[in-house]
Amino acid sequence: MRDGKTLDWEIGDPEEALTLPSRYFFDPAIYAHEVETIVHRSWHCVCHRSEVPEPGDFVKFDIDRQSVLVVRGDDGAVHAYHNVCQHRGTRLIQERRGQIKRAITCPYHAWSYAFDGTLKTAPRTGALKGFDPSEFSLKAVRVEEYAGFLFVNMDLEATPLAEEAAGAEEAMRPFFRDLDDLVFVEEVDYEIDVNWKVIIDNEIEGYHFQLSGPVHKELAHLIDFKGYSMTPHGKWWDFKGPPKAVETAFGHPVAGAAYQTDWFYNITLWPMTTLYTFPYADVIGTFNKMPLGPEKTLLRFGHYRPKSREPGALSRAVIDWFNTQLGPEDIDLNLMLQQGVHSLGFDQGRYVIDAERSANSEHLVHHFHRLVYEALTGGDAGPDARAETPRAAE
Repeated sequence: MRDGKTLDWEIGDPEEALTLPSRYFFDPAIYAHEVETIVHRSWHCVCHRSEVPEPGDFVKFDIDRQSVLVVRGDDGAVHAYHNVCQHRGTRLIQERRGQIKRAITCPYHAWSYAFDGTLKTAPRTGALKGFDPSEFSLKAVRVEEYAGFLFVNMDLEATPLAEEAAGAEEAMRPFFRDLDDLVFVEEVDYEIDVNWKVIIDNEIEGYHFQLSGPVHKELAHLIDFKGYSMTPHGKWWDFKGPPKAVETAFGHPVAGAAYQTDWFYNITLWPMTTLYTFPYADVIGTFNKMPLGPEKTLLRFGHYRPKSREPGALSRAVIDWFNTQLGPEDIDLNLMLQQGVHSLGFDQGRYVIDAERSANSEHLVHHFHRLVYEALTGGDAGPDARAETPRAAE
């Protein structure tokens, strides 16, 4: 950035540190730098592998002004490309997901591409001087499968996701017992006038759970907060809470219900992909935050169920509860914070971080802010040993 002072932040001791300055949540220059250093250089979850089982099956992923196409090839491999024709830059595919019969064809001038990205036909180019079709293949995007989900990265030199998120799959599997046997159920999008970091900050602290709206308190009623842990592991972090002894959850009896786990479990892969399951739910959810501007983000919630069985009444109730109650309550909190950071009466506050890194501590927020700051400045914000040390489960 031209003005380095815009990024000034004194990280300090987490237990005494002040939060990121408010400008980090609305400044267009900071956002533009985030797009360059974070959005375009990070791994983003597109879909589960089961969504593209056959050649020609595709899922499109849009973030900021970029569009990526993930498609299963005739060779059985999954490929990813920038979703743009190499003739004059027309976007090729508009739908979120679907099936391409024979070739990826531009709707403008009918240039068509094989599933391996090579240009198959380009009408009226046969007589063009020096025209070589091999020079006009679709531009590749990195794609990798991790824990059954397909991730893309526009940085062709990016660190492999399995290396960047080392240990994350092993951590999530005890809570996602059907991770290898999933099918897509539904997807819900919300476009809200909030900076993407506000949404993540809200997601990764338990401080507000028992203090904010009634829906959060309902969820907190199912969790034993004495054993709740929130642990950073470099570029991924998880938070989990053991269950209380309850007879009903989300308005339905627990006895006899099939579920992934009776724990509350969330895991986030840097920078903006979360996988989760709620207590007694036989579904696994994805939560992606796609920045659209300094103060606009698309929230995408996807739900997947075990292929071998339909979700029961309790699991269906969880999805509905999440979409119609918890999600909207969180969105309201996010909107109120986004409005507040513009106030002349606020710039920085205090992280509420205790020595025990308890369920009510905001140490994951500090950890996330540190990763953002390091990405933007290209450096190390300094030692933060306790923030990197997992707290022993009680």
